[in-house]
Amino acid sequence: MLKFDKPPASLCIVRLSAIGDVTHAVPVLRAIQKHWPQTRVTWICAKLEHNLLSDIEDVRFIVIDKKAVLGSYWKLWKQLASEKFDLMLQMQTSARANLTGACVRADIKLGWDKSRARDFHRFFMTHSVTESHQQHQLQGHLSFARALGLDAAEPQWNFPIRNEAIEFAKQKLPANRPILLISPCSSHPHRNWRADRYAAVADHAIEQHGMAVVLSGGPSALETSSGKAIEAAMSNPVTNLIGKDTLPQLVAVLDRVDVVLTPDSGPAHLANALGTPVVGLHACTWSRRSGPYNSLDLCVDRFELAAKRFRNSSPDTLRWGTRIEEEGVMDLVSVDDVIKQVDRVVTNLNISTKP
Repeated sequence: MLKFDKPPASLCIVRLSAIGDVTHAVPVLRAIQKHWPQTRVTWICAKLEHNLLSDIEDVRFIVIDKKAVLGSYWKLWKQLASEKFDLMLQMQTSARANLTGACVRADIKLGWDKSRARDFHRFFMTHSVTESHQQHQLQGHLSFARALGLDAAEPQWNFPIRNEAIEFAKQKLPANRPILLISPCSSHPHRNWRADRYAAVADHAIEQHGMAVVLSGGPSALETSSGKAIEAAMSNPVTNLIGKDTLPQLVAVLDRVDVVLTPDSGPAHLANALGTPVVGLHACTWSRRSGPYNSLDLCVDRFELAAKRFRNSSPDTLRWGTRIEEEGVMDLVSVDDVIKQVDRVVTNLNISTKP
């Protein structure tokens, strides 16, 4: 643990992406703001993630354009040339993030431990967090706060939600019915479930529980086609918001719905941060590491079976963080198992409109 005679005057966070990991980093910021309210905080992040973070108060954001890598480094170097921080938290180990951190002058540079570092991460750091095996990603991020001597046992997010985003959610979401939101796509196509299976769960939620179903996602071709395929396979109408909202609007939508169904994805962690139950679908990744933190008991996790079938191994013998991104691996997640978890949420929340 690092020792400070007094709170640092200035601190820089380097966590460029992705949406889920940036969400994991927010509780570290909240711990800093709670215990060191006078510390000036700068956060270096990517453009997309800045759309999510920009409304957080009392933080200076510096935005990196990941598409203009060399230009971004030069611009950052010049911007920070006359500035020195007391402390930098390097919460991302990619080569791009490591080079970003190299542009930051700081007395202390705190990074990941040896087992979780990559791309020569450790050579850019002066200190590292305590090594831990089989730790959830959220707790891994919180270890940065604990390394500073801050109380961070339980994560706090307190995401601000814009008034216009709240109005968007009110206008777009079905009224007077409990809502199941399906965010069908993740960052890797092999993590995604089949459209007909999403459709079967959606129809069950509508017919058995009187729920409304909303589809959510970005504007990419994959997400757009996935939404259309789910709609086509369903027997009931659905509200399709894929490609029709911004990240701030998505936060308001996730805050307003009753349950989210998604594979290992950014929206899973955003919904979790907002207190919305998440039925996470896992076979490519292990929910014990990357599942929605407060809804791990709701996840349908077939990573153990995937490890046996695709790696002839067990999860405990694989490197922590292994991804089994193989064609057909998500077929190990059955419709019946997902329906059981949706039914469980409905029962626990007492949100069904059916007798």
